[in-house]
Amino acid sequence: MAGDSGAPVGAGAYNVYTGEPAGSATPTAAQLGLEPPRFCAECGRRMIVQVRPDGWWARCSRHGQVDSADLEARR
Repeated sequence: MAGDSGAPVGAGAYNVYTGEPAGSATPTAAQLGLEPPRFCAECGRRMIVQVRPDGWWARCSRHGQVDSADLEARR
């Protein structure tokens, strides 16, 4: 599942850090890049998140998994 389209943390209807509708306030730690996304941007569901020394991965039960290394490669 790694390497999916990235929908769980891409632009969507929900804030990936709070689960609230898009456009809501983002916590300071998330703005600084210190927090991984916790909610799916597409459906707002809470994701399974694993933090590791070199990054993180997050998996939505509906939209798949995304890895921070995949996002860095797209920058």
